[in-house]
Amino acid sequence: MDNPRVIRKRRIYFIEKRFQTNFILKFCVLVAIGGLLTIGILYFLAMRSTTVSFVNSRVVVRTTADFILPILIQTVAIVTVLVGLATIVVTLFVSHKIAGPLYRFKKVMQALAEGNFSDDFRIRHLDQLQDLADVFNVMISKIRTELKTLKDNFRSLKEKLDNISEHEIAEHKRPYLGDVKRIAGELDKIIHYFKT
Repeated sequence: MDNPRVIRKRRIYFIEKRFQTNFILKFCVLVAIGGLLTIGILYFLAMRSTTVSFVNSRVVVRTTADFILPILIQTVAIVTVLVGLATIVVTLFVSHKIAGPLYRFKKVMQALAEGNFSDDFRIRHLDQLQDLADVFNVMISKIRTELKTLKDNFRSLKEKLDNISEHEIAEHKRPYLGDVKRIAGELDKIIHYFKT
């Protein structure tokens, strides 16, 4: 028996490729911008000071900005790459907790559009949008209950209409009953479209 509260392992993390790719790229761009800002601010602040260093046994006087720029670029590049990789991993998992439920919502909405109200909407317990899923299930349950009531009432009406013969319609001069039976037949097709 399948327990909906059992935490299942994810097999596919890249569900909604377009959404997740954009989500990850936006955070990676922020990391890159942060690295470039760090280089720019440190370089600007270091321009006001000078540094004395030994290069090939000679004393060289340069601005601190020129002295630290190569080391600063290397350091920020390495940190940006490492933080960027960590950002990709973290945002992939975070975006999956959003993209997974959105994917399920899309599938459930397609099923509802095809008249299938027989299943409840389920997402993993730790995924985002759990409150929305709960409200969605309440809506599905209410519609399912109303559809069952409608089907039961219609079935009762149809049985009564089916008991009226063509002879009785002609004998009592009530031709509208024939129209009612025809309309009931059309409604029967519509009601059977929905699965509850």
